[in-house]
Amino acid sequence: MNKFLPEGYRIQTEENKRAVSTPARLAEAMERGTILEGRVTICDSSHNLWVDLPGMQAVIPREEGAVGIREGTTRDIALISRVNKPVCFVVTELTCDAAGAPLAILSRRIAQERCQAQYLDACRPGDILPACVTHLEPFGCFVDIGCGIPSLIPIDSISVSRISHPADRFTVGQQLRVIFKGREGKKILLTHKELLGTWEENAAQFQPGETVAGIVRSVENYGIFVELTPNLAGLAELKPNVTVGQHASVYIKSILPERMKIKLILVDVFAPSVPEPAELHYFIQDSHMDRWQYASAASTKSMESLFTSSV
Repeated sequence: MNKFLPEGYRIQTEENKRAVSTPARLAEAMERGTILEGRVTICDSSHNLWVDLPGMQAVIPREEGAVGIREGTTRDIALISRVNKPVCFVVTELTCDAAGAPLAILSRRIAQERCQAQYLDACRPGDILPACVTHLEPFGCFVDIGCGIPSLIPIDSISVSRISHPADRFTVGQQLRVIFKGREGKKILLTHKELLGTWEENAAQFQPGETVAGIVRSVENYGIFVELTPNLAGLAELKPNVTVGQHASVYIKSILPERMKIKLILVDVFAPSVPEPAELHYFIQDSHMDRWQYASAASTKSMESLFTSSV
């Protein structure tokens, strides 16, 4: 197992449950430097994080709660927001509290520093990483790319089909795969749309004459764009009382690979019955890609991503 997974990936594993089950096993984990996970129950008034472990108290002191807290480059909201969520940590000390009860001292900062040095610093452009959605903003999706270390997928890198907000595609807590693009100073640059398939891969799922489900993504003066998959949209003729975000049933009139066009007839529109975004289908299962070409082989258009050098 990758020991630098996003937080929440390991908390329910048998390996993690066993390692935190007794003081003796915690001592073994401390000696080995094993990264473990537990759930934060309280962020106290001093911003120490108290972690739920079987049979004993455990605390992450404030300055050990995240990289940058000690230096003042990370705000305390990064600690407060962890309550009732899993956190990774290494055990740094097994001691007793003032009443003589067993107490484990933990550090999330050390786990994050190791993740950065041993995992993220070794990433190459095109590497495909596990990630977990932490929060959504109009401009993009923030994800945990290992041990609680955050990075951003800009909204225009989420999918080929345009969306008005990342919430149209993702939910908080969702597990994703992302592509490492490169670095801009200390910032890690990510993209996601390349994992969702080329035009041909997506168009191959449909046939002219079918009536299928879609989502209205844009209403223009020349037609209505309806998303069929996150990386594929078609154009339907204008129809009154159609708004962005409505779900639709559409008849596929024609599929034109040389023009990368799908012509649709809008049959009906309605409010979504399920508010959550649809489950994503990844066409790429490898751990790395060097190049991605979205355009169809029959088209003269070019839309590609190259990952052979840093951005």
